[in-house]
Amino acid sequence: MEQPPTAHLRAVPGSAPSADLVVVGAGPAGLVAALGAARSGHEVVVVEAADHVGGMAASIEVAGQRVDLGSHRLHPAIDAEHLALLRGLLGDDLQVRPRHGRIDLAGRWLAFPLRPVDLVRRLPPSFAAGAARDALLGPFRRPRVDTFAEVVRAGLGPTVASTFYEPYVTKLWGVPPGQLSGELARRRVSASSASDVLARLVPRRRSQTGVPDKGTFLYPATGFGAIAEALADAAVAAGADLRLGVTVDGLGLADDRVDVHLADGTRIDAGRVWSTAPLPALARWAHPSAPAEVLEAAGSIEHRGLVLVYLVVDRPQWTEFDAHYFPAADNPVARLSEPKNYRDGPDPADRTVLCAEVPADVGDATWTASDEDLGALVSDAVCRLGLPDPAPVAVEARRLPRVYPRYRVGFEADLAALEAWATEQPRLLTFGRQGLFVPDNTHHALVMGSAAAAALGPDGSFDEAAWRSARDGFRAHVVED
Repeated sequence: MEQPPTAHLRAVPGSAPSADLVVVGAGPAGLVAALGAARSGHEVVVVEAADHVGGMAASIEVAGQRVDLGSHRLHPAIDAEHLALLRGLLGDDLQVRPRHGRIDLAGRWLAFPLRPVDLVRRLPPSFAAGAARDALLGPFRRPRVDTFAEVVRAGLGPTVASTFYEPYVTKLWGVPPGQLSGELARRRVSASSASDVLARLVPRRRSQTGVPDKGTFLYPATGFGAIAEALADAAVAAGADLRLGVTVDGLGLADDRVDVHLADGTRIDAGRVWSTAPLPALARWAHPSAPAEVLEAAGSIEHRGLVLVYLVVDRPQWTEFDAHYFPAADNPVARLSEPKNYRDGPDPADRTVLCAEVPADVGDATWTASDEDLGALVSDAVCRLGLPDPAPVAVEARRLPRVYPRYRVGFEADLAALEAWATEQPRLLTFGRQGLFVPDNTHHALVMGSAAAAALGPDGSFDEAAWRSARDGFRAHVVED
């Protein structure tokens, strides 16, 4: 069952007649924005539809163990400011951990992140020869059209594209990579050429974080959700009013105020609304003031969902690895993680929980399958690869409808229409993964929230130029694996 919110964070029915700022969404982006605004003296209300904070970065409880909503890590690429903030909030609970995953690539198990010696020893000769040839010819390749398939083929070569990216992307996004915009490759593939891949295999140190770039990550002892919980506690301590289990029903947008309608009957007269909710939801909340073409664009924005299948295994540890990656098209599981291996934490000694990520579209056969059938699906998939039979004693599933923003070719026009409309609303701001329709990491979300708070003046004014500059910087975010 899900972890209940801390007592002082429970939503209390009632009304707040007015507030300087209403933040919609209590994920990392919304919480760090609320924290910054509250610490600057603003009256802040945070509204979250779920009964816990964190969004997709939350932790829940399964069989007495804290687990995440999928596999999450805080990457060492986090900037010094936010690392200092989180270390100040979490203390020694924020651990530096070695990465110890592996990937099933071309029928061989390779360490993940990739390591030079492992690649030399384990890669099939045909794959290695093809990749070497592609590296030599790389300077002569150019994308023929701006699709994910072509950008990756031209950059990394046909061998890597066909063996890894094409099946994996089709699995995750649910459509062939030739139907996805090249923008997804630029956002999602951190290496742009074979030489770039080789450069990333060499560990380097980052002076601003004090931990290696390669081979480590940051992770709280009690699960990734502890990051959002600590931010929420800090925001409440700074004076923010955090309301959980309450959804937005409508927005009355004006030049000087926003009338926020909540589903519990509350109406808040807000100076500003900052939203991390999906951008199409904003247009629907503002209906009928949102133009028809904006609502039409909102209906064209798509996400791919994820079914999380938690297997309770009656043994202390399933394998020594923190995560297994499965790019092959014939395996329904994209990634399987073992949360106990991510941390030194207060976990049960006699059992472990596995989290299998199974991509799905809302309403399809996988999405609607029973927990029992999903457990059998996952168990069969891992056993076929020679991994230990989990033999789960219990199975629980969670469903996330919006995980992978589906960048179909031509999506840019619909997204631009929504963003233009939102930008025209002087008291409305949208940011975060869902609010900007991006596949960014948690450290990127923290940057977004802090940039919003930094642009808010003590008198309630907003530095539009500073925000536009920050917003332009967000476009350069590339996901770190």
